[in-house]
Amino acid sequence: MHQRCIDSRRRAFLGMLSQIDLFSRRVLRRPLRGYQLAPARAIVDSVIRRRGLTFAVMMARQAGKNETAAHVEALLLNYYRRSGGTLIKASPTFRPQALNSAHRLTAVFEGSLLPLPIREQGYMLRVGRARAVFLSAAASANVVGATASILLEADEAQDVDEAKWDKDFRPMGASTNVTTVLWGTAWTSNTLLARTIRALRWAEQRDGVRRVFVVPWQQVAAEVPVYGRYVRGEIERLGQSHPLIRTQYELQTIDAEAGMFPPATRALMQGSHSRQRGPTEGREYALLVDVAGESEDRMESDLLRAREPRKDSTAVTVVEIVRGEMGLSRYLVMDRYWWTGTPHHRLFGAIAHLAELWAATHVVVDATGVGAGLASFLKQALGSRVEPFVFTSRSKSDLGWGFLGICNSGRFLDYRDDGEPEWRQFWCEVAAADYQVVDGPERTMRWGVPDPAVHDDLLVSAALCALLERLTPGSSGPSHIVEAVDPLS
Repeated sequence: MHQRCIDSRRRAFLGMLSQIDLFSRRVLRRPLRGYQLAPARAIVDSVIRRRGLTFAVMMARQAGKNETAAHVEALLLNYYRRSGGTLIKASPTFRPQALNSAHRLTAVFEGSLLPLPIREQGYMLRVGRARAVFLSAAASANVVGATASILLEADEAQDVDEAKWDKDFRPMGASTNVTTVLWGTAWTSNTLLARTIRALRWAEQRDGVRRVFVVPWQQVAAEVPVYGRYVRGEIERLGQSHPLIRTQYELQTIDAEAGMFPPATRALMQGSHSRQRGPTEGREYALLVDVAGESEDRMESDLLRAREPRKDSTAVTVVEIVRGEMGLSRYLVMDRYWWTGTPHHRLFGAIAHLAELWAATHVVVDATGVGAGLASFLKQALGSRVEPFVFTSRSKSDLGWGFLGICNSGRFLDYRDDGEPEWRQFWCEVAAADYQVVDGPERTMRWGVPDPAVHDDLLVSAALCALLERLTPGSSGPSHIVEAVDPLS
């Protein structure tokens, strides 16, 4: 009787070590949520039963995707601690992403019934004879020669180069028929993760075995109400159709099929107020300046635009800053000006005059290239009100993401059509604007007007209002992706 009791307890304990729900709750003492358990069970089952399946797991941002992966890894390392084996996890970069994965795995052992894994060579964790190896999938990384016998993973697979994965990582599991998991969130339809999901959907239809697990924010919010409040706040800040909302929370792939400003976004940008040629007392204004080069002859503005329609213009947009709740300001376009070929010494006088006329609290000036000198003179004349902005691929990408967030949340409002050419030109540029999101961890967006005959001077000038998000008190900040506090913690 005593021996049977011992055997029964031993079987129960061994069963607990192979069942992710029991393992997480009783061994790691960190129970997973329901939406995390479904993919975790499928992965563990495929590994232990040696089925060699491939899975794709997408969860909304900050919903616990990395936690789920760490629990699965902890269970498998503990399960194979005596027989041995290797788990390989690839990340887009070694530092910080691969190292962060190793830290997360170590963290789930803390406070559990298990001893901490032993770190080896800086990028491996060992539990008994089982090892987890964390590698970089960067193009320059030398990772050839490793073999995955327990599990092969790609973290943030939407940012992993498909050619690198196919050449260096996929063969690591060929001889062992290893189970493979791609973790990530949505981005474009051309990423490794998106292509893998399409292939796995076809396999699911063929044999009925679930391989794709997609957990959008609404599913997380059903179990964690505080998360729902957090995401709804992000939607209010950025707008429902913002690419970051669609990819990071709705888990939809994006491509630039409808241009940068589709009809729904353009509708949100159209205000009902009239154009103003001067300020209203008690209101706050800012000037947004996109700078172009000077003409080498005496011809300027309308005449020069008629003769050289492809020549850039210096554009100034005047916006009223309307403070709102939760620090979400609105930006109402009051007036706009543009000059083509005008010498910079004359532009300096005109812009300085406008800054005084509107009593502008902020003057954001393009200080790139030829604009550097003009920005410097304005800084000397107007002091701390002037905020120089230098365009680089990174800063322009951040500006584009920020401006999209403002437009998609209905916080950029142009004055109604006044019949003047500046209004028509601005909306022509908006309609012609396009963008491309570059696959990779930087989330770089290339944007502008590809048609050189249309230009984007007035559009870029307007987009500089995104800089006001961090210049004005209580603002919400730019909308590019940052590592925020986990709302589930």
